[in-house]
Amino acid sequence: MTITVPALVTPSAGAAFERTTIERRELGEHDVLLDIAYAGICHSDIHQAREEWGASIFPMVPGHEIAGVVSAVGAGVTKHSVGDRVGVGCFVDSCRECRSCLAGEEQFCERGNVATYNSRYADGSPTYGGYSTQIVVDESYVLAIPDGISLDVAAPLLCAGITTYSPLRHWGAGPGTKVAVVGMGGLGHLAVKIAHALGAEVTVLSHTLSKKDDGLRFGADHYETGDRDTLRRLRGSFDLIINTVSADLPVDAYLRTLALDGTMVFVGAPENKQQFAVFSLIGARRSIAGSNIGGIRETQEMLDFCAQHGIGAEIETITADDVDKAYDRVVGSDVRYRFVIDTATIPA
Repeated sequence: MTITVPALVTPSAGAAFERTTIERRELGEHDVLLDIAYAGICHSDIHQAREEWGASIFPMVPGHEIAGVVSAVGAGVTKHSVGDRVGVGCFVDSCRECRSCLAGEEQFCERGNVATYNSRYADGSPTYGGYSTQIVVDESYVLAIPDGISLDVAAPLLCAGITTYSPLRHWGAGPGTKVAVVGMGGLGHLAVKIAHALGAEVTVLSHTLSKKDDGLRFGADHYETGDRDTLRRLRGSFDLIINTVSADLPVDAYLRTLALDGTMVFVGAPENKQQFAVFSLIGARRSIAGSNIGGIRETQEMLDFCAQHGIGAEIETITADDVDKAYDRVVGSDVRYRFVIDTATIPA
């Protein structure tokens, strides 16, 4: 038998959210039933709910920053128990057979992973995300949330946290390295916290200085604007740039702030094509790259690291009634720094 669950649903592109119910699948042998406590709002939720990234699947229940408690497990589950604090991130299944999956890089599944929402399971049924009170997920795609992080500030780590942790680890941020974080929003503020905890010297490059006090409090050593005079002064300074913004940038000017063998990594997704000159790279053996989220193993590593270092997202907790307004505020950059829905407010 399926499980009937209260949820927030948007019936069509750009439509207001409605309280209704959805059906979750029956608990299978290796499934975990999670009582959702909090669901973060990611900007990608907005893009997909407003159908800005191509055709979306409606009705839609967004949400891939999910934190809660296990309320039931299938007979064959060994990784989680009733009462465990757990989370679910951006995907809930993958092929488990390709090179990427076998390497623990399920986010790059060669057959395409099954996204937590706006996707389809192997049987063709749609996936519904975390703007709901419960979700059923295979145990292999459920993360343990350590006791050192409260569930509300842990929820955004399941997307924003791993999106920034993964490139920082992959490109070796740590003692003796200089890292620049472009933008200080939902992604950027966690990039600052994590880079600082890894031991790097951290500089924020922001549109304005309005968040300087926050940036320094989060662990930034320096806080600068990204104007051309500043970028010219910072030429050759950084080993790694994490670009978290979705706006167009003067890419060449940023590339020239990299030192020898430095890398600029895009984790934000600008709408337009970005332009750069090859000479900005070959002059100092620089690289330009992109990074996605992380696999299950790395996401668990990130959660453990954040618990060890006391890192959580800076959040504004909202009710189900506030979601439409929160979407507009995210688009207007009016949030410090992540909205999190208290899912107890979803049932009518």
